[in-house]
Amino acid sequence: MTKNTVQLFDVVALIVDLPEYSLCRGQVGTVVEVLADGVAFEVEFSDRDGRVYESVGLRPEQMMVLYFEPLSPDQIPEMASV
Repeated sequence: MTKNTVQLFDVVALIVDLPEYSLCRGQVGTVVEVLADGVAFEVEFSDRDGRVYESVGLRPEQMMVLYFEPLSPDQIPEMASV
């Protein structure tokens, strides 16, 4: 199994609530910048019309990468434990 690494332009979902930004678990955003060599990521959250309503720096453990097509066996991400 490969490590679930976040990359530039990945579509991600929050797995935590961030009330200080009016964001909650399940909201979907796009990684727009890799910060500190992958220690953190700038994620933009947009409405249905593409208007950004929040841009937040997140750590990998605060989000999960969303996949839109099947993965090959060597791409299967590791399961996160909570």
